[in-house]
Amino acid sequence: MKNPVMQARSAVGLVGHLGRGVQRVATDAVLGNRVGPPRAVAALDAAALTKVLGRPVTSVTVLDGDAGTSSRARLALTGDGVPETVFVKMPADNAATRLMGELGRLGNTEVRFYRELSPGLTGVPKLHGADFDPLTGRYILVLEDLAVDACEFPDTLHPIGPDRAALIVELLAKLHAAYWERLPTGRGPLDWLYTASGDSTSLLTGALMNTSVKRLADRTSIPLETGRFIIDNYRAAAMLIDRPPHTVMHGDAHPGNVYFRNGAAGLLDWQAVRRGHPSRELAYTLVTSMTPEERRAAQRDLLDEYRQALAAAGGPELDRDDLWLRYRQAALYAYVAALITAGMGGMQVETIAMEGLRRAVAALEDLETVAALKASL
Repeated sequence: MKNPVMQARSAVGLVGHLGRGVQRVATDAVLGNRVGPPRAVAALDAAALTKVLGRPVTSVTVLDGDAGTSSRARLALTGDGVPETVFVKMPADNAATRLMGELGRLGNTEVRFYRELSPGLTGVPKLHGADFDPLTGRYILVLEDLAVDACEFPDTLHPIGPDRAALIVELLAKLHAAYWERLPTGRGPLDWLYTASGDSTSLLTGALMNTSVKRLADRTSIPLETGRFIIDNYRAAAMLIDRPPHTVMHGDAHPGNVYFRNGAAGLLDWQAVRRGHPSRELAYTLVTSMTPEERRAAQRDLLDEYRQALAAAGGPELDRDDLWLRYRQAALYAYVAALITAGMGGMQVETIAMEGLRRAVAALEDLETVAALKASL
C-alpha cells in the first residue's frame, strides 16, 4: 500500500535535489574557470595538480582519455615526488551528462568514498589526491594509473567464468565485512550513504523504465515485459530488497568496473556507493558478469563462498536459504539498471548495454524473481 506521507516527502526531496543539481550546472556555466577546480582535462595544468596532490608538479602531458558519466584521462607528470603517470576523473563536458551526474551525486560520492572509506580496503586504486567544489559540483580525482601495471580489464562482452567470479565475490565479502553494522541509523560520520530505494530520484525510475521499454520495443526481441511487475511496483519492490541489515556496497560492480591484478580482483568507479543488503550487490554482479548458463550452474556455490568469506573477514554468518531468497528478489536491480542503460542510451556502448539487458531478463526468468517478489509484498 502506498504511503501518502512518504510519497510527499520523497517528492519534496526530489524537487530540492533537482534544484541543487540544476543550480550547480548553471553556476558552473556562468562562473567558468574563475572559481573552483578546472572544468576540463585540457585545463589541468601544473598549478592545479600541485594543489590537488600537495606536491610540486612541473609539467603535465595528456596521454589518452575518454568520456562517459565522467571525463577520464591518463596523465604523465614530472615534479618533486609525484607519480610518473596518474589516472584522472572529472565531471563530464556535456551539460546533460553533467546534470545526470549531479542527480546521482556521482562526483561527490566518489570523492567521499576515496577520502573516507577506501583507506584499509583491498582491491581499490590508490588515491593520490582529490578536490570537490560544492558550489559548482566540479571535482578532480587523481588515482593510481592501473594501465602501467599488469592488470586485466574485462567487459560485458567477455563474460567472467566461475573462478574469477569467486575472486569478485571474495572481494565483495571483505568490503561488506569491513563496514557491517558500522552505518548509523541517524546522524553520524557515514550518514551520507543512502539506500537506492531511499534516494529521492527513485521516484523517476518507473517512468525511465517505461520510456526505455518503448524505445527498445522495435530494436530487440528480448522479452522486456518479463519485468512489467517490477516496472509497475518499483518503489515497493526496491524497499523490499533494501530492508536491513545493511553494509557499504560498491553499487555498480558490473564487469566494466572490475579489474584483475596478481591473481586478485579489484573494483573501479566508486561513484555509486550505497548502503544496503549484500544480496543486491551479489545479484547485480553475478547476473551482469556471467553468461546465464554459467551463472545458473555456479551461483549457489558462489553464494556459499561469499557467506564463508564474509564470516572469515569478521562479518556475520548469513543464513543460506535467506540469502538465496533475497538474491533471487534482488535480481530486479540488474534488470532495472540494464533496462534504463540500454533504453536511455549514452552510458555504455550499445552492444554492451544490450548484452547486459539480455542477461538481466534471463535472470528474472530462471530465478523466478517476480514470483519471489510477489510472495513477499
